[in-house]
Amino acid sequence: MKAWTVARLDMAVLFKSRDYWLPMSMLAGVFFVVVPLFMLSVVTSNTSSELAQQLGNVINTLPDTVQDQIQGDTPQTQAAFGFAVYLLAPIAIVVPLTISSAVAANALVSDREKGTGEFLAHSPLTERDIYLGKLIASLVPGYVATVVGFGIYSVIVNTQVGPQLGGWFFPTAGWWLLIFWVVPPFIAFAISVIVMVSGRVRSAAAAQQTATLVTLPVIVLAYAIASGLLYDPVVSALTVGVVAWLAAAVTLGWGARSLHRARLLGVGRDA
Repeated sequence: MKAWTVARLDMAVLFKSRDYWLPMSMLAGVFFVVVPLFMLSVVTSNTSSELAQQLGNVINTLPDTVQDQIQGDTPQTQAAFGFAVYLLAPIAIVVPLTISSAVAANALVSDREKGTGEFLAHSPLTERDIYLGKLIASLVPGYVATVVGFGIYSVIVNTQVGPQLGGWFFPTAGWWLLIFWVVPPFIAFAISVIVMVSGRVRSAAAAQQTATLVTLPVIVLAYAIASGLLYDPVVSALTVGVVAWLAAAVTLGWGARSLHRARLLGVGRDA
């Protein structure tokens, strides 16, 4: 597959770039490891009556459908379950989307700045191959972060909360659907738009600014949807996933047709 060749070359360069993967790894580590570990440790280890009352008040503010599903015999255990399963769910979308958007913003504009755009423009690759290759190179880091972070997060949740619930219980059905059905199309949709923008702007700074404008509303929407999906995980997640996949497919097709060789060279009215 010619597109995979383009993606493999870009990912090889990306892997050697410490100024990218080091801060992105730290970002994923903070949200998937540090924050959950700290919050769950504080909730499960503290036995003060005042904290127990406050945690009980937090649980009571959740929707009735969520309260019916929360497990645990003590306020601390119930709060830990609520944090792990419901309140921390949006990190599954926010983190990988942030990681992939950083790559996508420079997907094409960086080739013009480095001079490799001329090589791509005169290569036998089709515009569709180039676009898909750049898209794959942007998606893979986010998906890898999702899978690895999800695995680590699952271990943290089960080791911190599982013993108080009689064993390992995570991931729940809602989380399985969220990770493997809802997250992928959301990331694909946002990244396809950002890659298109990267081919139109003239500088990496402009691409980063536009990527922020694209990513921010998607993150807000994804945050709200991720929180709501886990309240009614099966029907709502399947429905949202179908809509997201359709939107991603339309955007991907549009992006593949929008790339022209003139934009890689930075000349002509398409530049």
